[in-house]
Amino acid sequence: MIIYEDNDFFIEKEISKIPWLKIFTKEPYKELGDMPKDLRSKLWKIYDIIEYEMKKYYNPTKINMASFANMLPRVHIHVMARFENDSHFPNSMWGEKLRESDLQLPSEEEFYRKVLKTLEK
Repeated sequence: MIIYEDNDFFIEKEISKIPWLKIFTKEPYKELGDMPKDLRSKLWKIYDIIEYEMKKYYNPTKINMASFANMLPRVHIHVMARFENDSHFPNSMWGEKLRESDLQLPSEEEFYRKVLKTLEK
């Protein structure tokens, strides 16, 4: 599900038990270094907004950021709010599941509204 889009980027929700967004470039740049410098700056600005809003809204134990792009060779960044009692913590979300978890988190829709409001400033 795409929650934001402009001429250069789109932000997609990852289906997960934790808050998890992915920032994608519209152009298929393979590496960060392949992107024009102004787009890299814009990417980090978007990342900073998402991280800030995630921390403020969800109060997670940690924010995880990942960018492997081995399976999908295109610049994209995963931004995940992690909690001590989530199913994988402290492992990565791609690692071994350690427990069942039933996180009681506030509304995703409200979080998306906050992110969009800040991005559109």
